[in-house]
Amino acid sequence: MDRIKDRLAQLRLEADNAVARAEEAEAKNKKLEQEILSKDQEIQSLNHRLTITEDKLEGAEGKLNDAKHVRDEHETSKTTNEGLQRKIQLLEEELDNAEKNLKETVERLRQMDLKAEHFERQVHTLEQERDQWEKKYEEVLGKYQDSKKELDELVSSMEGL
Repeated sequence: MDRIKDRLAQLRLEADNAVARAEEAEAKNKKLEQEILSKDQEIQSLNHRLTITEDKLEGAEGKLNDAKHVRDEHETSKTTNEGLQRKIQLLEEELDNAEKNLKETVERLRQMDLKAEHFERQVHTLEQERDQWEKKYEEVLGKYQDSKKELDELVSSMEGL
C-alpha cells in the first residue's frame, strides 16, 4: 500500500507537472497567438502602407511624365523661339538695309528734284530769252522787210530816172 501511495504520489506529481507544463504551454501558445495577431496586424498595416506608397509612386511617376512632357514642350518652344529670334534678327537687318536704301533713294530723289527745279528755272529763263530773241528777230525782220521795201522802192525810182 505504501507502494501504491508512492505510486499515487508519483502519479500526482507527474500529473501536477503535466498540468504545469500544459498551463505553461497554453500560456506560451496564447503569447504566440497574440504575437501572430500582432504580426498579422503589422502585415496588414505594412500592406496598407505599401498600397499607399505604390499609389504615391504612380502619382509621382505620372507627375514625372508630365514634367518630362512639359520639359520637352519647353525645349521645343525654346528651339522654336530661338529660330523665331533669328528670323526676327534677319528681318530687322533687312529692314535696316531697306530703310538705309530708302533714305539713300529719298536723298537721291530730293537731289534730283532740286536739279529738276534748277533745270526748270534754266528752261524758263532760256524760254524767256528765246521769246526775247524771237521778238527781236521779228522786230529786226520787220525792219529788214521795211528796209528792203524802201530799198526796192529806191531801186525802182532810180531805175525810172
